[in-house]
Amino acid sequence: MSRDMSDVTRAKHGRPVHHWRRDVIELAALFTAVAVADAVANLIGHGPDGPTLLLASAVVLVATAGFHTWWARRHGHAPPTGDTGARPRSEKRAGQSDAGPSDRSQDAAAPAPGDSALWRMRTTVKDEPGSLAALCTALAELRVDILSLQTHPLADGTVDEFLLRAPGGLAAAEITRAVSVAGGAGTWIERADAHDLVDAPTRVLGLATRTALDAAELPLALRQLLGRCTIRSLPAVPAGGGRGPEPVATEGALEDTVMRLRAPEGGVITVERPYLPFTPTEFARARALVELDARLGPRVPRSQDVLTLPEGNEITVRRADTGDLQDAKEMHERCSARTLGMRYHGPIGDADRYLNHLLSPRFGRTLAVQTASGRIVGLGHLLWDGDETEVALLVEDAWQRRGIGSELLRRLVGMAVDAGCESVYAVTQSSNTGMVAAMRGLGLPLDYQIEEGTLVITARLAPPVQPEDGAVEVAERLSSAGELGKA
Repeated sequence: MSRDMSDVTRAKHGRPVHHWRRDVIELAALFTAVAVADAVANLIGHGPDGPTLLLASAVVLVATAGFHTWWARRHGHAPPTGDTGARPRSEKRAGQSDAGPSDRSQDAAAPAPGDSALWRMRTTVKDEPGSLAALCTALAELRVDILSLQTHPLADGTVDEFLLRAPGGLAAAEITRAVSVAGGAGTWIERADAHDLVDAPTRVLGLATRTALDAAELPLALRQLLGRCTIRSLPAVPAGGGRGPEPVATEGALEDTVMRLRAPEGGVITVERPYLPFTPTEFARARALVELDARLGPRVPRSQDVLTLPEGNEITVRRADTGDLQDAKEMHERCSARTLGMRYHGPIGDADRYLNHLLSPRFGRTLAVQTASGRIVGLGHLLWDGDETEVALLVEDAWQRRGIGSELLRRLVGMAVDAGCESVYAVTQSSNTGMVAAMRGLGLPLDYQIEEGTLVITARLAPPVQPEDGAVEVAERLSSAGELGKA
């Protein structure tokens, strides 16, 4: 008890605390030393044995100094371990000898920022006092720093979600093993990046702002909110006819790793994450984003770019939605059967039925090319297809071979880059040389698959670990092309 009190006294206000009794003793010792020195000086100066006493005093002084030096080297001056918070010397690694002062300081120092790694970890613990403290202690023993923590209460426990900074040489298996020993269950861990350093309220507000500005952002916002998951928007009435999905209640439904939300237009938004169950907190956040989207209604950014074609004609590239349905149908009427067949890969008479689905911002983004007279002569679609992203183009016959398709494709791929997509694919026919040339003009790695005359071209957008200069330039060019979709 007395030791604890002395430790508190020394640490009070962050500086040593002096007592008046110590000051009086030091002052008395000072006066005593002055009196003794004066007596010795008088004895040496006026006594008959002055030189002898002076020599004896010198010998005693040298002997005292030598004894003090020997004692200091043997016992040292380091304060007790409890005063400094230092690790006791007995906690050395097995098989290692004592290190010098410089070695010990380097071993105890934290790793450099470049040697650390960020991790996102989620684990379930019992809802009882001390469970979180046990986890924190286990992580601290591994020199893991907790940067942020979110708790998701459940009926039979609590899901704790951590953002961790760990030493670079520490493997994920070591972290999960320590968490399991400390009482964590169902532990899931993956690498994180700098974007995860943003706190949860700020991230949710940012996603809500993006959703409010553009209805097409809802699937992307849900994916960023919930992590790696598959999102599918199913219309109430499929474009090709047939039976739609089972209706879902207004408040939605949560079933372990699947959540189903009611889309504003009456369809169903299905979110699936097989490897990690959703928590009620995540379900509530996702439902709030969908409700915000429903209250705001259909909306797309109204920005546009005016471009000049090589022959001098001006065209306008802008975002399109279901409000352009009639103009898009009129463009269909001006297109040849061959052009519509290469675009829709089916009966030409069904082409108009797909337009309402394609123009809906719920399923992706659409760019329209408009002439000076206001007529639409080209459409480009970026469609969310679960974990994948499809690009599709349609240009009126009279306006083909003028670079309109390449311009639309470049902007659509730029939007995909900004959305964080790893790849895009186009489904066409092997005889569609214009689409093949446009994909090759992107300057990206391409994969080709041909099945019964249908050609699927996939462009990989994610740069390699050490991209070459040309790849960096392509990525920057495509990202700048996607600015129209964010304005």
